[in-house]
Amino acid sequence: MPPVHGENLAVAYEKHLGDLRARQAAARRGRQRGTVVHAAGELPVAGYVRHWARLTPDKPAVVFAGSTTTYRQLDAYTDRLAGWLAARGVRPGDRVAVHLPNSAHFVVAMLAVLRLGAVHVPVNPMFRAAELRHELADSGAETVIAAEPLLPLLDEVRAETAVRRVLPVSPEGIGPEGIGPEGGGEAWRTALAHAPLGRIADDLDALAALNYTGGTTGLPKGCEHTQRHMIYTATAIDNGRTLAPGGDGAPTPGEGRAPAPGEGRAPAPGEGAAPASSDGGIVSLCYLPVFWIAGENLGILAPLVSGGTSVLLARWDPEKALHAIEQHAVTTMAGTVENYLELLDLLGRPDCAHRDLSSLTAPLTVSFIRKLSPQLRDRWRESTHPGSVLREASYGMTETHTSDTNTLGFQDGDRDLSPDSTFCGLPVPGTDILVADFATGAPLPLGEPGEILVRGPSVLTRYWRAPEATATALRGGWLHTGDIGRLDEDGCLHYLGRDKDMIKVKGMSVFPAEVETLLARHPEVLAAAVVAVDDPETGQRPYAYVRTRPGSALTADELRNWAAATMATYKVPVVELLDDLPLTATGKIRKTELSARASRTRPAP
Repeated sequence: MPPVHGENLAVAYEKHLGDLRARQAAARRGRQRGTVVHAAGELPVAGYVRHWARLTPDKPAVVFAGSTTTYRQLDAYTDRLAGWLAARGVRPGDRVAVHLPNSAHFVVAMLAVLRLGAVHVPVNPMFRAAELRHELADSGAETVIAAEPLLPLLDEVRAETAVRRVLPVSPEGIGPEGIGPEGGGEAWRTALAHAPLGRIADDLDALAALNYTGGTTGLPKGCEHTQRHMIYTATAIDNGRTLAPGGDGAPTPGEGRAPAPGEGRAPAPGEGAAPASSDGGIVSLCYLPVFWIAGENLGILAPLVSGGTSVLLARWDPEKALHAIEQHAVTTMAGTVENYLELLDLLGRPDCAHRDLSSLTAPLTVSFIRKLSPQLRDRWRESTHPGSVLREASYGMTETHTSDTNTLGFQDGDRDLSPDSTFCGLPVPGTDILVADFATGAPLPLGEPGEILVRGPSVLTRYWRAPEATATALRGGWLHTGDIGRLDEDGCLHYLGRDKDMIKVKGMSVFPAEVETLLARHPEVLAAAVVAVDDPETGQRPYAYVRTRPGSALTADELRNWAAATMATYKVPVVELLDDLPLTATGKIRKTELSARASRTRPAP
């Protein structure tokens, strides 16, 4: 393919997008809405909390560990904490690190920082010293809101950072004691007793958050995100959770264009307000870490922007999840396939058979390890409610604020359960996705795998203090993701893996996701992770680490022979059986660790 550069490449993209958008509009009809518009207009995130505090003041906004925070309370707490921060010299644009586990305190801290116009820097509470030192030093945060048990670690690295003030939060207060005057420790109670700030920063395009990447290539980089990125993502999630009204995927009356910058301001005291959403907003059960951007979306932004309720768990617990879904009429949750299997096992017990999960109309899976299958989907529907259909969550990454696609409406006949990849659905309205040649950047025909490119209202502004990385990733308004995917005839995205994970066998491309999906079809296989290993004859070979069912007698040789009858010869992997696959804190397989292990192994040809 000849190289295409500059203006010619931009022209090629727009020509390609013309056909692609037409296909996607046709596929969206009857399935998904055609626009992303919030009924209350575009407000700052804290502006939505204030909006709902006026309309539904006593409605639960955040539920955590047996304690409920209403919208009235959440609005007041964030206003007072923002006032405390301002009184201690925190100004708009200053970075504030939030070093807390999942809790209502995290929600209050994040909203207070945004309310002030400062920059929210979520920090993983599981970090070790080197990781914590890097993010604090790189962000330049001078203020940290931290859980008390993490203070010794913070003290260890503090001298090498700009940190000069810390607000400790008592671990006891993070539990059922609540976040108000009765919980959180003395310092936290003092902060929440401060005079309110009395205003909400309303520049939607100012830097609002530094969300750090996972550091798969070098040290983690801070992705610069704005409140406009946040509210677009939250509104897209809200708009995309039910089938399009009218059956045509077109905007409903009142769903006109997206408001221009500056429109949709928060109503001043005494002014009228837009009506609340007819169904009361998203009620989201979230156990994903909210320092992670997917958890931020599902556990904070989507429910609160929509006027719904965030039901937070400190960590995954199937019994607590089952209880919370029923008690709070949860409408959506995102969990791994393993999580749903655990819930099904519970529902199979006599003491849980009566549980009512009919509210859970949008159960989303994340196929990190095991893949969603027709059998699991059928079992879930039969055990819960006919309207509760398991589907993949979406495609996304920290750079795009995640939630870039929607899979709703493609479940009939299990059309979305692609045998060779992870089905990600259509781009949310306003976002464009292309698949391009890695070498030339030219758009590829439908069906051909290449690099996923994303352009949309939630793509990062730049990488924090990393101009070279920014120039490499952001070109001509498009984010070059480094992910491999393909687009089908409807313009739906299928994810195949990371570029660095692709395996070249005698020049032929082997996609780990495809081999993993095929191996998972064996009835004795629970999960598989495929990495590359160097080979003197073929260049590389696929190497599969496989976890089988408890008590299985399946051997590695038997599975390899089965694979040889299932896939092309060059895709057949070397197989090693493991009792467990190494996982990250967010539930992903540590492929870097497996690659290092494979490189120390000398597989037989």
